[in-house]
Amino acid sequence: MAAIPIRESALLSGVGHVPLVEIHAARELAPACRVFATLEGVNPGGSIKDRPVVRMLMKALQTGRLDGGRRLLDSSSGNAGISYALYGAALGVPVTLVVPGNASRERLDRIRASGAELILTDPLEGYDFAVAEARRLARDHPERYWYSNQYSNPENWRAHYDTTGLELLRGVVASTGKPPDAFVAGIGTGGTLTGVARRLKEAHPATIVIAAIPDEFPGIEGLKPLGHPGDMVPAILDESLIDRRLPVRMEDAIPMCRKLAKTGLFVGPSAGALVHVACQVAAEDGLRCIATVLPDTGERYVSTGLWACEDG
Repeated sequence: MAAIPIRESALLSGVGHVPLVEIHAARELAPACRVFATLEGVNPGGSIKDRPVVRMLMKALQTGRLDGGRRLLDSSSGNAGISYALYGAALGVPVTLVVPGNASRERLDRIRASGAELILTDPLEGYDFAVAEARRLARDHPERYWYSNQYSNPENWRAHYDTTGLELLRGVVASTGKPPDAFVAGIGTGGTLTGVARRLKEAHPATIVIAAIPDEFPGIEGLKPLGHPGDMVPAILDESLIDRRLPVRMEDAIPMCRKLAKTGLFVGPSAGALVHVACQVAAEDGLRCIATVLPDTGERYVSTGLWACEDG
């Protein structure tokens, strides 16, 4: 593969190394517990998905998977799609994305702006239907597409093991003197939970890993509802790492997003959901330190009404 031009190399080097912030809102419910999170919205593509997408894309280029003008194909709830479109445009890789039609307008516009081909599926069919459609396209047109398949691609969780997990571990230890007692994550592809949990449990086996599980519908963008018959379990998700599963609803995420915004953290609903669960765990279990991630930026949800909050 030819060397990456300086401009594109600078863009890729901007992925990761994001700020670690303390969630002071958690102190209201659990004064003795500190909650820390990586602020992933400052990545060039605006979300945590930049980390695995860059790793998967670079691996595909290095191994010749995209030779001959083949298009990169994957399904996404929106954030990974933005990352694919952004870095595909930067590196000259054509991209096709299958996305549920209920993804926020901001996400869809951002994907289109980078020139990616967008295939929308019926939102009532759920996210797993979009995954199935991407698989069908890959199966029917192998000469046209290279299927990145973030649900099964091991470079996904390895990116989080090598970067997200390591950054969380180092940051929390620097702030508190020890690894976190617990880690709260959602499950989209399973990459974040698997990679970060493996890193944290290697350093501190007693770390409790908690999965935040949303309702099936309307759900929370970026988080999979698991637990119903027929729900697709991502191949890279290591369920043996999960110690507890806690339900979370959009009704929980929205007020937390608004509370975080008033502390300077303008984040999306998945971040609100994870912080809500972290606060719940801190209050119930009396833990001293909890780590999580703030997956994306709140700008992506203006059209959804998330920020149409009342005065005060």
